Amino acid sequence: MDRRKFLKAAGVTAVASTAFTTNLYAKRITRLKVCLSWPKTLPIMGEGALWFAERVKELSGGSLQVKIFGANELVPALGVFDACSKGLIDGFHSGPYYWKGKNIAFALFSSVPFGMNADELEAWFDFGGGMDLWRELYAKYNLMPFKGGNTGNQMGGWFRKPIKSLADMKGLKMRIPGLGGEVMAKLGVKPVNIPGGEIYTALERGVIDATEWVGPSLDIIMGFYKVAKYYYTGWHEPASLLEMTFNKKKYEKLPKEHQAILEAATKEMHARIFSEFQYQNAVKLQEILKGEYGVKLGNFPDDVNEAAKKAAKNLYEEYANKSKDFAKVYENIKSYMPVMRKWTDTLPKWYLDMRDSGTIVV
Repeated sequence: MDRRKFLKAAGVTAVASTAFTTNLYAKRITRLKVCLSWPKTLPIMGEGALWFAERVKELSGGSLQVKIFGANELVPALGVFDACSKGLIDGFHSGPYYWKGKNIAFALFSSVPFGMNADELEAWFDFGGGMDLWRELYAKYNLMPFKGGNTGNQMGGWFRKPIKSLADMKGLKMRIPGLGGEVMAKLGVKPVNIPGGEIYTALERGVIDATEWVGPSLDIIMGFYKVAKYYYTGWHEPASLLEMTFNKKKYEKLPKEHQAILEAATKEMHARIFSEFQYQNAVKLQEILKGEYGVKLGNFPDDVNEAAKKAAKNLYEEYANKSKDFAKVYENIKSYMPVMRKWTDTLPKWYLDMRDSGTIVV
């Protein structure tokens, strides 16, 4: 066979082989089970996960399909971490600070009281080393995490009685997870961690005296205003990252195309959830300000805020001395923040102060 005939034959064989492989791949359907720490009907977060599943199916042409299970449908709301680590489920949508009992460093990947805002947190994960540290620590539990949404700055919570001074915080039973709960504990609060679906009943029955959840977007839907009228701004979660996490071994066995699709779909979902929180918080806040729910909106007293700042600083130093993982992540954040904060204070903060100091033209 001469050279031209050989190349022609080889080309036909290559095309046929590619088509054959592609057809087989298209007919092979991979199904993943993903569980949530909240109801799948929950606006923004639950609906965002359902949107993610549809997007994965669309991008893969149906060859990769994700089945979403709401809280307690397949595993308990706060049992998703262990279930995924063991391979009982393929993935979960939740928040890293729920697992601080596994490793206190995990709380740093959700939100740090008096720490990074959403813009700063996003940049830290993508370019400041946050994602590498997160995946390094989760790998010990056979998990592969992705950013799965950001709530933005969260409200400080709903209280059955007004907070007029630091003394009013003493002895309060409050649903508040993560490092925010640890700081509150140093103020005399008794923090508890219960799933979202159980909060209203606990608040209504007086099992807890206060709760934080997210912000006006979801808090109004949850109906907390019906049993707790005092609503405070907050510092415990200046930004709060959600996660879409997969069983690492199962993820790595997927074809590269499917891995890329999951990564692309999580990025889209992450951006979508963050944007919707920003919008819906603004819409629901307007309803609160118009008096539609009888809510008394305010800030924590200065003595509460100052005590919380001191408590937070001491808390971080305590954990850094106890946990090598916490110290490693915390030192990274400490080296990152001065640079980022300088930029935030130079233009973004200046712009917001300037914009609101005079006539707004838009």
